[in-house]
Amino acid sequence: MNAKYRTVIVTLAFGLLLAPLASEAQQPAKIPRVGFLGHRASTPAAPYPPLQAFQQGLANLGYVEGRDIIIEARSSEGAVERFPELTAELVRLNVGVIAVIGAVTARAAKKVTTNIPIVFTMVVDPVTDNVLASSERPGGNVTGITSFDPQQARKQLELLKEAIPGLMRVAIIGDQGVSDALLKANEAAARALGLQPQGLKVAGPTPDLEGAFAAARKERADALLILEEPIVVVHRKRIAELAATYRLPTMFPADWADAGGLIAYGTSILEAAGRMAAYVDRILKGAKAGDLPVEVLTRHRLTINLKTAREIGVTIPPEVLKRADQVIQ
Repeated sequence: MNAKYRTVIVTLAFGLLLAPLASEAQQPAKIPRVGFLGHRASTPAAPYPPLQAFQQGLANLGYVEGRDIIIEARSSEGAVERFPELTAELVRLNVGVIAVIGAVTARAAKKVTTNIPIVFTMVVDPVTDNVLASSERPGGNVTGITSFDPQQARKQLELLKEAIPGLMRVAIIGDQGVSDALLKANEAAARALGLQPQGLKVAGPTPDLEGAFAAARKERADALLILEEPIVVVHRKRIAELAATYRLPTMFPADWADAGGLIAYGTSILEAAGRMAAYVDRILKGAKAGDLPVEVLTRHRLTINLKTAREIGVTIPPEVLKRADQVIQ
């Protein structure tokens, strides 16, 4: 065999050896998938604020959707019994971590998978709500952000009592699909302040809000406290509309001033949803969910809507207005 043929054979052989390596080098890096479980779908016409906050949190960390990360968002549309099915769908998609909104969602996801990390928010007390055994040392595959404040119920009712002089009876509306922990805490706080609480629970996906307001009127409620629970938050604007019709002062959770209620107060679920991104980032980079302590939000925000006050004939005392972070005229 002459030198020319030997050179050709060597070149071909070397090329064959390099071909698989070149093919591997050309393969695009696998983009991590992150599951997201919420209570309502997000559309351009009606975005889902917690998902938006989570996406923005990831963007702030440098993630570009479609390039660095793929978010697989799923929603129950108020039917909380669907969460196990939706979680199983995300497991089949082989997501690297699942971000969830609410205790009922976290518990459902935890039952479906003990391997895929789960990061939660909108859980009042992860220990009491049976999401975790310990907030400091979660263990297992679950961790997250909580706005748990043992004095939250008392603080918001004190504020409502101060804003509505003569307040005696307060209706408290929550979601029948979740535990009674938050409702009971607020009922107890109301009694401790000399108020008469009336617990109202509505069920999704199409809650009987008119029936709840009729019950509140029958008991001559002076104000309505809306709990930060899935189905009432989803239908917050309808609740505010009915409250205006009944000329009933309302207190909404901090992030839901957009409903048009009289007062919005508390810690920010949207801030917490944004902070979930940092946990997801750490987990995708190798951290174990069970090693990450639960973060607690402590900053409260107060919004007062004077437009609504005028519509329902309520005058907010000046000393309350002075404490507001935002006043809607």
